[in-house]
Amino acid sequence: MVRPERASGAPPWGSSADAPTGRVLRRSNMTQCDASSTPDAQPQETSSKHAVFQLFYSFFKSLVGKDVVVELKNDLSICGTLHSVDQYLNIKLTDISVTDPEKYPHMLSVKNCFIRGSVVRYVQLPADEVDTQLLQDAARKEAMQQKQ
Repeated sequence: MVRPERASGAPPWGSSADAPTGRVLRRSNMTQCDASSTPDAQPQETSSKHAVFQLFYSFFKSLVGKDVVVELKNDLSICGTLHSVDQYLNIKLTDISVTDPEKYPHMLSVKNCFIRGSVVRYVQLPADEVDTQLLQDAARKEAMQQKQ
C-alpha cells in the first residue's frame, strides 16, 4: 500500500518514531462523527446496514457450490463455482475462467480466487437456483423489522 507523503517529505504519521506498529483498524470498528446526527441515529443506521448484509450473506451462503459470474467494478467478469462467502461479502471462487480472455490473458493460469466484497459490481446467479419468492419475503420481513 502506498501512503501519500506530506510536502515536507515526512510520512503522514510524522517521524519514524510515530510509525504504525502493525495494528489494523477495521472499517467496522471506526465511527464517523457528524454534527448534524444524533447519538441515537448512528446505531440504528449501523444495525440496519448490518441486517442488510446479513440478508445477503445468508442468501449467498445458500448458493455455495453453484456456478456464478462475478462482475467487478473494473469490468472484469469471472465465472466460477462459489466456494465460500463471509460476513463482509468477500467471495471465494474455484475453477474460474474469465469471460474475455483476450483482454485479461494473465487470468488464464488462475484457477481459484478471492474477491473482496467492496470491488463487486454484480453477481449473476443461475435462475433455477434462486427462490425469488423466499428472497422477497425475507426482504419484506427485514423492512418491517426496520420500521418497528
